[in-house]
Amino acid sequence: MSSAITADAHLFAPLTQRSLTLPNRICVSPMCQYSSTNGLADDWHLVHLGSRAIGGAGVVFTEASAVSPEGRITPGDLGIWSDKHIAPLARITEFLRAHGSIPAIQLAHAGRKASMTPPWGFTGTTLPTTDASASVHALTAAGGGWQTVGPSTTPYSDSYTKPHELDRAGMDKIVADFAAATHRAAKAGFLLAEVHAAHGYLAHEFLSPLSNFRTDQYGNSLANRARFPLEIVRAVRSNFPGHLPVWVRLSVTDWVDGGLSFDDVVDFCKLLKAEDIDLIDVSSGGNDPRQQIPIGAGYQVAFAERIRREAGIATGAVGMITAPEQADQIVRTGQADVVLLARELLRDPYWPLRAAHALHQPASWPLQYERAAPGKAVRRKPLGS
Repeated sequence: MSSAITADAHLFAPLTQRSLTLPNRICVSPMCQYSSTNGLADDWHLVHLGSRAIGGAGVVFTEASAVSPEGRITPGDLGIWSDKHIAPLARITEFLRAHGSIPAIQLAHAGRKASMTPPWGFTGTTLPTTDASASVHALTAAGGGWQTVGPSTTPYSDSYTKPHELDRAGMDKIVADFAAATHRAAKAGFLLAEVHAAHGYLAHEFLSPLSNFRTDQYGNSLANRARFPLEIVRAVRSNFPGHLPVWVRLSVTDWVDGGLSFDDVVDFCKLLKAEDIDLIDVSSGGNDPRQQIPIGAGYQVAFAERIRREAGIATGAVGMITAPEQADQIVRTGQADVVLLARELLRDPYWPLRAAHALHQPASWPLQYERAAPGKAVRRKPLGS
C-alpha cells in the first residue's frame, strides 16, 4: 500500500488492503485477558470481543494467541496450537462478522517472558484471585511452569526464568508452529493476521541487541538478528490466504541506551514490506526492565509517521489515543493509516459510536440499539453483505 496521504482519509473512511475493506480506521488493539483454560476461547472472549464489534470498531483483534503451549505468557493465555481451538474461535469470528467488524488474530510466542503468573495472581485456575497485591512471578515446575526459550540464555529480569538458547531444531519447530497456527486462524474465519514482534516477546528478543547475544548467523548485525523474525513472518504470510492482509506489531524502540536503533527499525520495516506485509502496528518497549518511557498522549504516533514515510509502508498508531479528534487527526494528517485503541476501549466499548457523533460522521448502529442513537443511524450490515 502506498504511504501517500489521500484527500478523503479520515477516521471513518474505509481502507482497502488486498481484497479486504476495513469499514473504518478504528481497531481494537490486542489486549491480554488471561482468562482461558488450555488456551480455549470461552464466553468471556465472545462477550469481550463481541461488545467491541457492537460498539462499531472496524477491526477487532484477539489478544496475543499462543502458537504453542510453551509460547504462552501465562497459563491463562488464549491459544491456537491445536484444532480444538478452532471451533470456539469460529464462534467469535462469526459474531464479529455478523456485526460488521473484521475479525483479526495476533499470533504470538512469548519466548523468555513465558511461564509467568497472570498479573492478578494465580491459584491454579484462570480465575482472578481476590488478592489485589499479587505480583507477577515465574511459575515453578510444581506450579505448572515450563522451560522458556530465547535467542540467548539471559532472562528478562531476576523475576523470570533463565531461557534455553534456541538451536536450529528449536527454531524450526517454532516456525512450523506459526505456520500451523496460521492455517487454523484461516479455518476459524479470521480475515486479518498479525505477527507479534513487540513487547519483549520472542521475535522482538531476536531483533534487539539487548536480548540477542548470539555470535552465529542469528546474532550481531541487523541482517542476522532479523533472520529468524523474518522466517516467522514468511511462515505466516505464506500460510494465510493471499487475498487477505498480514500485519506485524513491532516495538520500534527499547527505550534503553544500546537497544534498537530507529535506522535499524526502518530497515527492518523495508524488509517486511518486501515480504508482502501490509501494515506495521507501531508500538515500543517491553524488552528491558530498565526502560524509561515518556508516556503521554499519543507518545508513539511520531514513530508511526516516520516509518510510514521512511519505509513506505502503511502503519497503525497505538498508545494513549483517547479523544475522537486526536484519532481523526492522526489519520487525516497521514501520521498513520489506522489507530489501535486499547484501554480506552476497555473503558468504553462504544467509543467508535461516540466518536462518530463527535466528528459528525454517520454512525453504524446495530438494529437493536438504533432507538438510542443520538443522531441519524446507518443500518449496520454483516461483513461481506
